[in-house]
Formats: sequence, C-alpha cells, structure tokens
Amino acid sequence: MGDAHRIGVVGLGVISRAYLDTLVGHPALRVTAVADLDAARSAAVAAELPGVRALSVEELLSSPDVDTVLNLTVPAAHAEIALGAIRHGKHVYGEKPLAANLPDAHAVLEAAAKAGVGVGCAPDTVLGTGIQTARAVVEAGTIGRPLFTSATLVTPGHERWHPHPDFYYTAGGGPLLDMGPYYLASLIHLLGPVRAVIGASSRLRTERVIGSGPRAGERIPVEVDSHVSGVLEHLGGTLTTITTSFDGVTTTAAPIEVHGETGTLTVPDPNGFGGEIRLFELGAAQWRTLPPSAGYVSGARGVGLLDFVTADGRRSPRANGELALHVLETMSALLRSSAEGRRIELTTSAEPPARVPLTAVEEWRGRITG
Repeated sequence: MGDAHRIGVVGLGVISRAYLDTLVGHPALRVTAVADLDAARSAAVAAELPGVRALSVEELLSSPDVDTVLNLTVPAAHAEIALGAIRHGKHVYGEKPLAANLPDAHAVLEAAAKAGVGVGCAPDTVLGTGIQTARAVVEAGTIGRPLFTSATLVTPGHERWHPHPDFYYTAGGGPLLDMGPYYLASLIHLLGPVRAVIGASSRLRTERVIGSGPRAGERIPVEVDSHVSGVLEHLGGTLTTITTSFDGVTTTAAPIEVHGETGTLTVPDPNGFGGEIRLFELGAAQWRTLPPSAGYVSGARGVGLLDFVTADGRRSPRANGELALHVLETMSALLRSSAEGRRIELTTSAEPPARVPLTAVEEWRGRITG
C-alpha cells in the first residue's frame, strides 16, 4: 500500500482521539478527511488537524483523496460503512467487532475479495509486548504443552464512565461482543484457532444508569445478555474457560492464565499493549516476571492500522479480516450455544499471524516493516 497512505476517518466518538494521537503526523500515512453523523463534531476535529477536511460520510467514502477508511462507528454501523467504502474501491480498517452479526461480516469479506481491497480489524492490542511476549514463551515450549487456559473479564459496566453507553446494551453490544475480541484474539495468538464452543449467559438487570456526562442519572434499557461464560475447544486440544461480565464489581483472577505441563503463565490485560508476564515453572518456589521479548513497545490504538498499511504484500496484515471473522464467529457461537443449550462447531478458522518481533517505539512510530 506504500508511503503517505491516505486515511479517512468515519466516526469521531471517544475512541477516535486515541487513534488520531497515533496516526496524525506518522510518515507512513496521512489523515486527509474525517466524517461523523454530527457535522459540528466533524468540523471541530478537522479544525484541529492541519490539512484535514470535514466531509459527510458519503463524501468521505467516495473521496479520491482516501485510500483506506478507518471505521470507528458503533458496531451496528460497522458493516454498512465497510461495504460503502468497499463499493468505492477503498481498503477498510475498523474497530471491533468486524460486524454486528456473522452474515454481515461474511458479506464484508466477500465484497472486499471481489473488489480486490483489504480488510483489517481491531483489536491491535494483541500486537503489543504483553500478548506477543506471552506467545513467544508458549511457542518456545517454556511451559510445555498447553493443557487448559482461563480468560476472565469482570467489570460493573461501561455506563459508569461512558457518556453515551447505549450501544453497549443493544444488538452488537454486551460484554462478549464488546470486550471479548481482545481476549479471543489473544487466545488465538497464544493457542491457535477454535474448533467448537459451549456457552451460557444471563441478563439479570433490565436497565442501567449512566454515571457521567450530560446524561448522568438517565436510565437506559439492557437488550442483550450482560454476563457470558463458555468453554472453547482449540484446534490443538487446549480448553479455555472464558467469562466476560458487565455484572460484577471486580475480580482477583488474572486476565488470561495458561496452564501447561511444566509451567503456568499469567498474561496481562489484553485491552492494553504491555503489562507484566509472570511464569511459575514446575518445581519452582515462586513466580518470576519475564522481560518483553516480542511485540510493539509502547504501542497505542492505531498500531494495527499502521501494520495493515505497511504490509505491502510482504506479509499478511496481522490485524486482518480473517482473524476478525473467526473471532466474531467464536463469539456468535458462544451466544448461540447459550440460547440453544448445545455444543456448536465453528465453520471458520484463522491461523495466528506472524509474531511481532520486539520493535522499539521509535521504529513503529517511524515505519513498521517487521
């Protein structure tokens, strides 16, 4: 895709600032346009960024000055924006999930293949030193053959801090579809693809109270399950027990814990790029902390897009559409299993992308080529 790759950003909500902080001024690309349903918001963001135009969504999707559309809309709009960009011959990189449902996700990848354009998708936190170092340890055989894994997310819910949290509790939301991609993408990097799942879920509260911003105190309905648990059967035989919940206060469990024949590895929060990796080997007296050995150092939101636009055919983008599709099918299958009360076999698969070599912050802020 080359240098000075031109990016148009659709959706200027809370997460857009983190992306813009990473992307604006990067020599590998140029942000040329922004768009949002709120025209005033779009104009305000463009005014802060030299050389960036505020456009309508349709103007941006069809603009000849945009090579890749960065899709930061709410999940329910992911497929619509992606398909619109693809129709105009644009590459697409989006926030997770790839789409709000599996048929839409398949449609996006099929349309992109026909149009000859690329699709990338968050999360890119898996490319940081936390998950990549843990993966290097597992692949080196340090803990022996992985036997089972636990993945745990417990939070009271995003309405406590997000000023407009409605979409977290409507179709395409919930703890699994919102936060699950971080965990599942990490588990696929660590243990390979998932072949089948068993799920269970609940929704014990019918409304939530917004805790901050201009709508503080407003009650919003809960239309999706707010606690999802399940078991993942990985292709290699490892079993993962996963819990994602917007219903608890906190937990002492490690975000991810990998148990092997000769050791146990604790993996840091997959919603971050770094964190502490700890190892307890069979026969040892205590845990030891491992130094980073792989991944983008001091990564930030947007590093996956940089990895995507600088792949240039030399390798597959690491935050790619096929991995995002497999993650989405895994989540959809967990919810379907919960509803139907049975084990679900998956129809998609995705090999873990190339591991990220240890890359200093100056290198990935300059030009990612690893």
